[in-house]
Amino acid sequence: MSESEERLVARRLDVGHTARPVLAGVDLTLRAGQVTVLVGPNGCGKSTLLRTAAGLLPPLAGEVSVGGVPLGSLSRRVLSQRLAFLPQSSLVPAGVSVGELVRHGRYAHRGAFARHTDEDGESIEWALEVTDAAPLAHRRLDELSGGERQRAWLATVLAQRAGVLLLDEPTTYLDLRHQFEVLDVVRRLAREHGIACGVVLHDLMQAAAYADEVMVLADGGAVVSGPPSEALTPEVIERAFGLAVTVVRDPDSGHLACFPRPAAARR
Repeated sequence: MSESEERLVARRLDVGHTARPVLAGVDLTLRAGQVTVLVGPNGCGKSTLLRTAAGLLPPLAGEVSVGGVPLGSLSRRVLSQRLAFLPQSSLVPAGVSVGELVRHGRYAHRGAFARHTDEDGESIEWALEVTDAAPLAHRRLDELSGGERQRAWLATVLAQRAGVLLLDEPTTYLDLRHQFEVLDVVRRLAREHGIACGVVLHDLMQAAAYADEVMVLADGGAVVSGPPSEALTPEVIERAFGLAVTVVRDPDSGHLACFPRPAAARR
């Protein structure tokens, strides 16, 4: 596997829920072994873009391909073997254990009523292990903390063994520690397992810390796309968010941090 392998490619994409696009002319590439983070102000179309890339919404224009194959030519079952999508929130089934939930991730490969295979068992075990959810396997989902529950859902989509993982605001409703736990898992999935990860986040400092590529969305399109050092500049942030900031680099981690400028300093 080449680290530059293109797993998902969108070209000149227009996306929206009606005939009028919320984003137009967007190019997006997700590569094996990399985390790409989408950021932008509320309502700019981040989630709509991700759902279109996942095949849950039809593009208004342009095309998405997964593994070099146009999205529209893939059946739902084949697509789910190549691409996994985790929405912002999911209904919690009453009485279902984490292990039972993760088994559902194998339906893309064997159907709902087919016999459980050794390959299924290996994939489920791997998904539980890589998300640190194995100790939770026998616990009920509705008894877990928010961070534990999110790891269980992440294990469920990973059991698909897809090469592309799309996560829509996976840290929503989590406290700070659990946010970093989930993002640590995402980072590990890319670096150690070669998965191409596309993630919607609100926190710019988390984007700077975990992303290989950042796409900043605003005003109906992509403002910039590139490494955090190029995408998260004071000029880009002020253009996209209307906020004057100072960007500094942490001397220990090397990560960027953004701080709003005091009102007096903006004059």
